Amino acid sequence: MTLLSLQNMQTKIEQYSVLHDVSFDVPEGGVFVLLGRNGAGKTTTLRSIMGLWKPNPGSVTFRDQDITGLHASDIAKRGIAFVPENMGIFGGLTVAENMILATANGKFDQTRLERIYTLFPALKKFWDKQAGTLSGGQKQMLAVSRAIIEPRELILIDEPTKGLAPAIVNAMAEAFREISANTTILLVEQNFEFARSLGRDMAVIDDGRVVHRGTMADFVADKPLQDRLLSLSMFEEEAE
Repeated sequence: MTLLSLQNMQTKIEQYSVLHDVSFDVPEGGVFVLLGRNGAGKTTTLRSIMGLWKPNPGSVTFRDQDITGLHASDIAKRGIAFVPENMGIFGGLTVAENMILATANGKFDQTRLERIYTLFPALKKFWDKQAGTLSGGQKQMLAVSRAIIEPRELILIDEPTKGLAPAIVNAMAEAFREISANTTILLVEQNFEFARSLGRDMAVIDDGRVVHRGTMADFVADKPLQDRLLSLSMFEEEAE
């Protein structure tokens, strides 16, 4: 079943056209990965889905309902969360205060909170610490936790492993596997090893256009296609 559908989506930022006719479907369940070179339009795609930038023309459909042009807060109320590349946490607030701000009514569902503690034990340890004092990996854990403290059907996550140590990346992968068992994830990621370990379906965007759609398994098996669409640089970085 299709959960999210983008049809002929175009987005302009000021006078510049960034997305050109972007179309793909995200099936319900698991992890859908959006790949592409730096500057290809991946982040713009996520922000356009979330209503932070307005696609025109084109449409964004979530559970067969048109959400194109809705305010980001209204989109969030429909069960979609966004974890931006800059994580979006408040450094001057404690971990607890950051989490409270992400709840609907300022109160935690204890079952969900305990699940987050299981996924990210460091958050319980640093619960009363200022978020700005956390390591990069801990901040990313907090950002993801904020996205799942309320029930969500879809989470958009932008470059979650950027700058993280390998051990933290592995822990994040395990957490994403568990989260995606109940919540669909649309993931933008440059770390191809991380992306292919999680992704079931995928698309590649280049110069604001979708140039490939398919399963991750088929894409992994086709090295010439990887090299052509993503360039060797991504894979060389992972091998270092």
